[in-house]
This record gives sequence, C-alpha cells and structure tokens, in this order.
Amino acid sequence: MRWMLTFNFVGYFHHVNKAFVKESDDEDEEEAPESQIPAGTKNYMTVRGHAQIRTEFEHLVKVERPAMVQVVSWAAGNGDRSENGDYIYGKKRLREIDRRIRFLAKRLESAVIVDPAEQRNCDQVFFAATVTVCDADGAEETYQIVGIDEANAQEGRISWISPLARALLKAREGDTVRFDSPGGVREIDIVQVRYE
Repeated sequence: MRWMLTFNFVGYFHHVNKAFVKESDDEDEEEAPESQIPAGTKNYMTVRGHAQIRTEFEHLVKVERPAMVQVVSWAAGNGDRSENGDYIYGKKRLREIDRRIRFLAKRLESAVIVDPAEQRNCDQVFFAATVTVCDADGAEETYQIVGIDEANAQEGRISWISPLARALLKAREGDTVRFDSPGGVREIDIVQVRYE
C-alpha cells in the first residue's frame, strides 16, 4: 500500500512542478543508448540494484525535491526573477530532479527482481551470476551480470545486454566463450560460476 502511495505522490509532484516551472512534456530527458532496455525484454534487476534505485528515488522525493522547492519559493520572493541566480538555478535543478524521479519511477515500476540466492541451476550462467573468467594470458577477472542501471565496469558489474554478458549467458564452468570486445574478438574460459 505504501508503495502505491509513493508513486501517486510522484505523479502529484510531477503535475505541480510542470505548472510551477512551465516545463513541457517535450523536455523529458532522452535515455542514453546504454541505459535503454531492449524492446520486448524485461527490466531485470538484482535485489541489491533494486534497493539502490529505490533508495535514490525516495531520497529525491522526500529530501532533495522538498528542499529545492523551498529554495525556489524563497528566491521567488526576492524580487526580479530574471536576474535572480538562486531562482534560475533552483528552477533548473528542480527540472533535473523531476526528470530523474520520473525515470526512476518508470524503472521501478517495470523491474523484474532476480534474487541470485534463489537460483537453482547454479552450474550455469544466468542473470545475477558472479563469473570468474580466465583469458589466453592466464589473467583472471570476476564479473557479476546485473541490470542495465546497476552496471559498473570498475566494480566488475556488467549489464546483461553487454557483449561479454551475452557470451557468458547459459555457459557452464569449463566452457570457452568468444565475444566482441573493443580490441577485437576475445576468447575466455569460464573458471567459476556462483550465485551470492
């Protein structure tokens, strides 16, 4: 029940904000190509990724947006708005916050949460698997296959739509897979598959 109220709350603020800052529907932010969910597929997320997005969403709705509304209201009362830096910046920041809230709300509404701890077929690579691989030089690397919004290559979390993840999916320990990398076609061996 609380979850439904949160989304209604966002819809209310979205409506109020559009009137307040004269924002048009045409200004919705364009998604970067790497953050777009392929047509006809589901928006898979790990439990951890869903929690992080939910936390950001709630922080924006309950903390950042109300604080920015206060700043804009205060600045609006300070006279000429055309030269009022606090007012101009506040309106711009409010639009950014609202775009992010709408984006996160859509992602949360469409999320299919996958708990790696519930995976039964643990010897094969599926979404949320943590996979250790070894290249031709013997160098090992470990990756977790995660949702589009959770990916962070520096932390070893790769999107399930990335070329490497697609090559790994459905493979098993001991298999060798090939994939297109920025440096050309690479071949790697799967050393270990685990779900944690």
